[in-house]
Amino acid sequence: MTQPSFGVIGLAVMGENLALNVERNGFPIAVYNRTAAVTQRFMAERAQGKNVKDTYSLEEFVQALARPRKILVMVKAGAPVDAVIAQLKPYLEPGDMLIDGGNSLYTDTERRTKELEAENFGFVGMGVSGGEEGALNGPSLMPGGTDTAYGELAPILTKIAAQVDDGPCVTYIGPGGAGHYVKMVHNGIEYGDMQLIAEAYDLLKNALGLDHKQLHEVFAEWNTTDELNSFLIEITADIFNFIDPDTNLPLVEVIQDAAGQKGTGRWTVQSAFELAIPIPTMTAAVNARVVSFYKEQRVAASKLLTGPTGKYEGDTQDFINKIRDALYCSKICSYAQGMELLAKASKEFNYDISLSECARIWKGGCIIRAGFLDKIKSAFMDDENLPNLLLAPEFRQSILDRQDAWREVLSVSNKLGIPVPAFAASLNYFDSYRRDRLPQNLTQAQRDYFGAHTYERTDKEGLFHTEWTAVDKESLQTGSTD
Repeated sequence: MTQPSFGVIGLAVMGENLALNVERNGFPIAVYNRTAAVTQRFMAERAQGKNVKDTYSLEEFVQALARPRKILVMVKAGAPVDAVIAQLKPYLEPGDMLIDGGNSLYTDTERRTKELEAENFGFVGMGVSGGEEGALNGPSLMPGGTDTAYGELAPILTKIAAQVDDGPCVTYIGPGGAGHYVKMVHNGIEYGDMQLIAEAYDLLKNALGLDHKQLHEVFAEWNTTDELNSFLIEITADIFNFIDPDTNLPLVEVIQDAAGQKGTGRWTVQSAFELAIPIPTMTAAVNARVVSFYKEQRVAASKLLTGPTGKYEGDTQDFINKIRDALYCSKICSYAQGMELLAKASKEFNYDISLSECARIWKGGCIIRAGFLDKIKSAFMDDENLPNLLLAPEFRQSILDRQDAWREVLSVSNKLGIPVPAFAASLNYFDSYRRDRLPQNLTQAQRDYFGAHTYERTDKEGLFHTEWTAVDKESLQTGSTD
């Protein structure tokens, strides 16, 4: 076996599958896992007969690799990544490269990059999306770091990434923590997508009374459309077809309605607040997961807090079509928010992120892969300075054509007491963005009243403050053009 120069630390599902993906594409590898039994099982089963060198200490692992070493770390984000780096460093040599393929917070990646590069080691923070299947057969990869480091990794990454009509689903994202930042926002968009789909399901089931077979048919049909064809719609259709062998009920109906989260959605919301970018759809999705965990309180409240009941009484197929349109409009808004956040972060952190390339590499392998990403890619290729995806001709017209249906879905959901927080947040985002005047003139007046924060006027330049409690307010009003 040729001495490998690529190694993988961490043999959980993602680590194993990425290791096998690298080996299958012609690159011998070495592997290490803290628990020796995990490595032994991997070698005896999935890695048997493959160009994989097993090692049982970090020193042995590093010595098994030819220089310059390329080491992919696939451990839990946070302190475990720092611990592995600290344990590895005594065995590394200048020019060796570490790649963090977990869901690390981008600020941690920024810190690690500075620390390791100061010691002449390479460091790449790389977002990896696609779940276990994507890791094995072709994920979407979002590497950040120096362009030189990416150049050294490109022969491997372009082979193992998902392949679509316009190339491999990997690109150099930008310096420092850019790769993990883009992966974080990808996951925020994923949160939004999943919540919007859940709300569509809730309406189809509880407003229209569709059973699991009908739900499967609706989502399978939606997956054939240009607007909604996507991985998440596809797996949703599959989910409704799965019958639980223990109860003979659709498995989805016996799953507890409390959704977990690992932090990337919350980080996206926090970053958006820090950068002053509105992402209400993703915020609603994070909030919905939090509320879902109040299971005991919700059960108790359901017995005390009453609301409307009943079903939708109009044409069923017509309303299904309107839910589809509402889902698509809301999805456009969610991606518009995500892309605007990426654009702002790119400027703020000097990442130089290409939004068209982000859309392109998300077309395959990743969880949010969808047919309409081609349209997003084209929108930013046509105008790289596009301020908001809602202004791109394709998406502007799509929403204008569908907004009546979108509004009716919100109206019906309110009348029936069915919560649709992400649908509503998306529509409110659209309505706020399209207004030339919002009621925050009153907000600013209030701020000036209680805190002398000043305000601007529509009819003259400068900052103004008013003594609002004075009898003759006009005479006490002062202006400044400083």
